[in-house]
Amino acid sequence: MMKDFPSCFGENGVQIADSSSSSSSSASSSSSSSITKAAQNLVTCVYQCKLRGRLSFIVLTWTKHLMGQALCLQIQNSANHCLCKLDIKPWLFSKKKGSKIVDIESSKLEIHWDLTNAKFGCGPEPEEGFFVAVVFDRELIFLVGDSATEPYKKIAAAAAVFVAKREHVFGKKSYSARAQFSERGQTHNLSIECDTGGIKEPSLVIRIDSKTAVQIKRLKWKFRGNQTIVVDGIPVQVMWDVHNWLFGNAAMSSAVFMFQTHKNSQSGFDSSPSPSPPSSSSPYSQQIKDSKLQLQGLDFSLILYAWRNE
Repeated sequence: MMKDFPSCFGENGVQIADSSSSSSSSASSSSSSSITKAAQNLVTCVYQCKLRGRLSFIVLTWTKHLMGQALCLQIQNSANHCLCKLDIKPWLFSKKKGSKIVDIESSKLEIHWDLTNAKFGCGPEPEEGFFVAVVFDRELIFLVGDSATEPYKKIAAAAAVFVAKREHVFGKKSYSARAQFSERGQTHNLSIECDTGGIKEPSLVIRIDSKTAVQIKRLKWKFRGNQTIVVDGIPVQVMWDVHNWLFGNAAMSSAVFMFQTHKNSQSGFDSSPSPSPPSSSSPYSQQIKDSKLQLQGLDFSLILYAWRNE
């Protein structure tokens, strides 16, 4: 049932609420358009680590502005309290290499970054030529990127686990992303195709590496649903909400897709779609934006906000 969709969210998690959720219904269309465009250029990655044995999260938010790229790094505890925050402003006015030292619980936490040679694709997240490192109590607890300097290469970072990613994608009928569903698994190409116009009945197709994984017909009756597939031997629950595309303002609202792994789950998943009837009045996309990701386990969640270019 679709009531299970929000079960991926809970009180104990990391807040990565969508920036567009802050807009009120009375905002002008131009303001909404600006928010939509800003949302399309944002990627948030959440990593789970430990500070003195206590569960913590490192949240990286990569943003693309007209003036350049920006990075926000936050360290949060399991109660969702921000322990440390670093903002690297649009690079036109900011150093691409540096470090910051802060005191956390009577201990020093160091953040080091080098984005000098970072190379980007179409999105705000760098593909290569960068690194970001976090040192706590003289221990390297986090390292991401491929161009770490020699001192970091000689140190084995503690096992920070990549647990969640939120990304904005856009297109007309087709939307693409890449995802790795297990630590040692391959990176897969995700393709979402949704046709809601014309004389044909609206339909939804989700492909992984060009192979059809989910196919939904009669989409007006199944605009919200979930289905479990298997990728790299791991059950992955796929959830979708395309209500806004069918019954709302498609130009100002996004559809939402979530891919949630269940590495430790028991067998017996129901692989058939679980639809929600059109009479449902729950603004499901808004529920997702206003919720918190439950990250107490080590399963991986990918949330895609798909914006339609008119």
